Amino acid sequence: MDVLAEALRLTGARGAVGVRLEAGETWGQWLDSYPGAALHVVTQGSAWLHRPGDPPAPIGEGDAVLLAPGTPHGLAGDPGATMGPCDGGAARSARAAGMPLRLGMPPVRTEMITLHYDQDPAVRTPVLTVATGPMHVAAGDSRQFTRTVELLTAELEEPQLGTTSVVTSIVNVLLVQFLRAWLARHPRQRSGSWLAAMRNPVVRDALTRVHREPHHPWTTDTLAAAVSVSRATLDRHFRNALGQSPGAYVTQWRMDLASVRLRDTDDPVESISAAVGYGSPHAFSRAFRRARSMAPGEYRALLRSGAPARPAEA
Repeated sequence: MDVLAEALRLTGARGAVGVRLEAGETWGQWLDSYPGAALHVVTQGSAWLHRPGDPPAPIGEGDAVLLAPGTPHGLAGDPGATMGPCDGGAARSARAAGMPLRLGMPPVRTEMITLHYDQDPAVRTPVLTVATGPMHVAAGDSRQFTRTVELLTAELEEPQLGTTSVVTSIVNVLLVQFLRAWLARHPRQRSGSWLAAMRNPVVRDALTRVHREPHHPWTTDTLAAAVSVSRATLDRHFRNALGQSPGAYVTQWRMDLASVRLRDTDDPVESISAAVGYGSPHAFSRAFRRARSMAPGEYRALLRSGAPARPAEA
C-alpha cells in the first residue's frame, strides 16, 4: 500500500489555484491566514517569505515552499520591503478573469503561482501540518516537479477547452511531487510531523500495516511484532516521529475512517465498527464519543444537517 496516497485520499487533500502573481520593482504583501495549506512556487525571478518572528527567507527561481494550514505570512520582492495587506477582491477578480495579479511597478521581475490545499474537516490526521517552519524544495530537487510546474504555467497562460479540469489535476499532482521531493532531499528529522515520519522506516512500515488493515485487532505488541521490533522500540519511534503512542495513532486513524463513512455512506454503525477494528458497536461508540464528543449517530445527523464537524478534544 502507498501510505502517503491513502492518507491524502482520506484527508480529502484537494488543491486549487489561489492566484498567479506578476510583481515589479518594489512590492510586499501580507496574505490572509488561509485555513488550508499554501504552496508558493516562484516561476521567474525571486521573492522573500516573511513570517512573524522569523527573519525573511529567500525563495529562488524554481523554488517552492509549503506552509501549514493557517500560517500567517507575507511575500515580498526584498527582505526589507514594506508589507501591505492582501487585496482579496483584486486577487479574486484576477483569478476569475484568468489574469495574473499585478503588484509593484513595471517591469515584471517576479512571477509566482500560489496554490491552496484544503483537507476534509472530518479527518484529524494532520498530513499537511508542518511541525516547524515551512517546507522548502529548491530548484533542481525534482525534475518531475519542475516539469509539472511548467505544464501548469503554460495551461494558465493559454487557457483552452478543458483547462479547468486539466489545472485541477495538475495542482493535485504537484502536491504529491512536492512531498516526494521534500521527503527525498530534506533528511533532517522534524519531530511531530506526519510527513517527516515517512522517513522513519519503523514508523512507515507500521503505518502501512495500520492503513492497510484498520480492522485488525492491533495492539502495540502485535504491531511491533509485525514490523519485527520490540514494543519499547516501536513506542519510542512513534513518540519521536509523531509525538504520540502507536495506540493513539491507531485510534485516531480508525476514527477518521469512521467519521468519513458515517458522513458519506448509509452503512449501519455495526458495519462501520467492525470495519475499523472494534469487536462490538458499544466499544466503538464509546471510543467515538471520546474522539468526537458525540455518539456516531449524532455525528452522522449533525454533518448531514450541514453543520460543521466539531473539533476533536485534545
